[in-house]
Amino acid sequence: MSEEKKQINLNIDNGNDFFAHEMSINFSPTQFIFDYRSLTPRIDPRSREAPVLFLKHNVIMVDPFHAKRILEILKTTIDDYEKQFGKIEMPKALKEHEKKAKKAIENKTSKKEAMPNYFG
Repeated sequence: MSEEKKQINLNIDNGNDFFAHEMSINFSPTQFIFDYRSLTPRIDPRSREAPVLFLKHNVIMVDPFHAKRILEILKTTIDDYEKQFGKIEMPKALKEHEKKAKKAIENKTSKKEAMPNYFG
């Protein structure tokens, strides 16, 4: 018998790069759902129409065992990062924004005004 060699062509789709501004995690009895969201204002200064918010979702679903593995790997990776580059801290601009938002709420300003404004 002669051995026949078969060739396999493989195309890999690496997906699209995605920057997540927000994330939520939910679960059911059989899976964890990681919902990554990107919210981007689309404003055309020449247009008289209202600004448009473009919301994009990328959802990843894993079983509970793999969710726990993600937690372990993320902790190890963050520990390694901080050993090499120093402690990860909240950016100064974000700290200042939170202070202003809390102060506005304390001064009985509506929560709507204290929330980030995505309309520019």
